Amino acid sequence: MNDPLVIAGKEFSSRLMVGTGRHRTMEEMVDSIKASGSQIITVAIGRLNLQDVNEKTILDHFNWDDYTILPNTAGSKTSDEAVLTARLAREVTGSSWVKLEVIPDIAHLLPDPIGTFEAAKELVEDGFDVLPYIHADPVLAHRLAALGCATVMPLGSTIGSGQGILTMEEIEIIINDVEVPVVVDAGLAVPSDASKALEAGADAVLVNTAIAQAADPVAMGEAFKLGVSAGRKAYLGGRIERRGSAISSSPGAGINSG
Repeated sequence: MNDPLVIAGKEFSSRLMVGTGRHRTMEEMVDSIKASGSQIITVAIGRLNLQDVNEKTILDHFNWDDYTILPNTAGSKTSDEAVLTARLAREVTGSSWVKLEVIPDIAHLLPDPIGTFEAAKELVEDGFDVLPYIHADPVLAHRLAALGCATVMPLGSTIGSGQGILTMEEIEIIINDVEVPVVVDAGLAVPSDASKALEAGADAVLVNTAIAQAADPVAMGEAFKLGVSAGRKAYLGGRIERRGSAISSSPGAGINSG
């Protein structure tokens, strides 16, 4: 079945994006990402040491012919910081893709809607393919899509919390209202969370901590790959209608018509 994920005109067979933060070792990071089947990897450019050319960074551990890099603006507290980081990322990676994060409060790590919109507007005008991380706010999602963002990325729950998807009602509104891909990002803990998002019609999910901090990151990476695949197939297969009462799966069974 040919069912690609399309973002900014680029096709992907995997609907699972993965992050590179919080891994215990570089080997676990590389192996778990390979097991996940992901083709899009996020990297926090602002947290790399780019001053020492002799020091290896996360960028040196991957063959970028096999992956699409998605630089992110993690660590940016204001729209100005995010724009500066995005431009630095483009210089370093040569990619115009950017996962836009504007997070002023490190205690809760919730995205700033106003700062995100301001930065997105400037970056879109500057030729970036912007993938903004937002709260599950249907109004903001609609406005960012109208602005020209390549996707919207509503959170399922707070970053790294492992609470699963607590915003499904709002995410479903976003899925139905915007015409760009919807990527559920943050808070996913287990593959069933990813499957739930895909079953509801989300185009993809982004997972980091749930894989990086798992007891066996490689096994969890593969498990998320399977969960995403199952969720997408279930969505395409079409769930049965919800009913308020039971209905026999074998109509007429046990009835002797003779």
